[in-house]
Amino acid sequence: MAVTQVVRSEWTKIRSVRSTVWTLGLAAVVTIGLGALISALSRSEYDNLSPRDQLTFDPTFISFAGLSLGQLAMVVFGVLVVSNEYSTGMIRMSLAAVPQRGAFFFGKVAVATALALLVSLATTFATFFLGQALLGPLAASVGDPGVLRAVVGAALYMTLMAVFSMGVAAMLRSPMLSLGILVPFFFLVSSVLGAVSATEKVARFLPDQAGSKIMQVVTPLNDDTPYGPWGGLGIMALWAAAALAIGYALLRHRDA
Repeated sequence: MAVTQVVRSEWTKIRSVRSTVWTLGLAAVVTIGLGALISALSRSEYDNLSPRDQLTFDPTFISFAGLSLGQLAMVVFGVLVVSNEYSTGMIRMSLAAVPQRGAFFFGKVAVATALALLVSLATTFATFFLGQALLGPLAASVGDPGVLRAVVGAALYMTLMAVFSMGVAAMLRSPMLSLGILVPFFFLVSSVLGAVSATEKVARFLPDQAGSKIMQVVTPLNDDTPYGPWGGLGIMALWAAAALAIGYALLRHRDA
C-alpha cells in the first residue's frame, strides 16, 4: 500500500474514534484553564512572595502550570492511538491490509504526531497569551528573550509526551496496562523521585523533568542542572525515540 494511502487510512481511524479526539480537546481545555487559574492566583499573591521568589518569578513558566495535568491527556491520546486496535481486534485486519509493518506503524505515528503538534501549538500559544493577560503588570512579552522558545518548546513537550506514550503502548499493546504504568509514573513517581535528595539527580533525566526545562525562561537560583532548555528537550526526544524503536521491534517480531 502506498504511503499516502496508509496516512489517509490512519487519519480516518484517528478522527473516527471519539475517545482520541476528546482526549486532545481535554488536553487543551485543562492546560489553558488551569494555566489561567494559576496565573490569576500568582498575580494576587506576588506581593506576599519573598524577595528571593520575586527575583526568580517566571511569568512564562507560570502560565504553563496547567501542563502538569494537560500532559496526562496527551499520554492517554498517545496510548489510545496505538492500543485501540489491539483492544478491539482490528490490528489483524490492519496488518493484513498493510503487511509492511514499518509503514503501518510509522504511518500511524506520523499522523498522530502531526495532529498532536497542531493541537499543542494552538494550546500553548492560547495558554501563554491568556496567562500573561491575567498576570497584568507581571506579564512577559512573546518578544522577550527566551519566551518564544518556551512557548514553542511547550508544544514540542506535549507532542513528545504523546509520542513516548505511543511507543510504550506499542510495547504493551494493552490500553489499561499502558495507562496503569504511564499515568502514575508521570503524575506521582517522577515527582517523588525529583523531590528526594537521593534520587533527585537521576530524576532530572526522566522524560518529563528533562523536557520541562524548555519552558523555563528565568533560571532558578542555585540551579545546577547539567543541561539547558534544548538539551532537556533533546533528552526527552531520545526517550521518545527509544520507546518507538522498542515498540516497532516488538511489533515486527511477534504475532498480532
